Amino acid sequence: MRALGIAATGMMAQQTNVEVISNNIANMNTTAFQRARAEFTDLFYMNQRRQGVQSTDEGNIVPAGIQVGLGVKTAAVRRVSLQGNLANTGNTYDLALQGRGYFMVDLPGGETGYTRDGAFQKSPDGQLVTADGYVLQPGLAIPDNAVDVTVNQSGEVLAYVDGEAEPLNLGQIELAVFPNEAGLSSAGDNMLKETLASGPAIVGVPGEVGFGSIRQKFLESSNVNPVQEITDLISAQRAYEMNSKVIETADQMFSTVTRMR
Repeated sequence: MRALGIAATGMMAQQTNVEVISNNIANMNTTAFQRARAEFTDLFYMNQRRQGVQSTDEGNIVPAGIQVGLGVKTAAVRRVSLQGNLANTGNTYDLALQGRGYFMVDLPGGETGYTRDGAFQKSPDGQLVTADGYVLQPGLAIPDNAVDVTVNQSGEVLAYVDGEAEPLNLGQIELAVFPNEAGLSSAGDNMLKETLASGPAIVGVPGEVGFGSIRQKFLESSNVNPVQEITDLISAQRAYEMNSKVIETADQMFSTVTRMR
């Protein structure tokens, strides 16, 4: 009885759905976290009677065939790249992105990581680094005698030093965008990596066409909507229970047929 296998694929699909929703809820307070969405497609079909074939010698055409689907499969878990709310932290080195783009940081092994988590800190040698010590590109050296640091919306980093009337321009923060952001690979630690699916990084200056701007002393919150996630969780639970009921019913039908033999 194929209903057992079909319902089993439905239960496995909803299990994946619940796992994705659970990860969204677990990261609802993670800085700049982007929620994910499970997407599904149907499996193969068994043709018992094909549509469009001749049903008689006179050339009559079958208008609708008999195709029985064999279940469902998980097609993708897609990252939803929607802007999260900005929260004012008052921290000089907290940077939030408003609009498209990712900060670029140096990862071990010479790789470049991409992140929207702008909770940067000042390292002992004056560079801006992530919580894991990854250096923000390009490497900016903040003087030890700087009394204030300003990052404008275009990504220019200015340091005010005692005894200097004009601020020092320490450099320019650049952002990266991708042709297909959903193709980026999650690497943990709020990091994403470039893949063939994402396409190559397009680097530009904040505020230019196609690039977001930088807001200093702000952090981007996750784009997880708790109400929507709980609603989706209930729907997934109901779908799981219904597939479980199909298995129970199919088992009872199979037992009935077995007793008749």
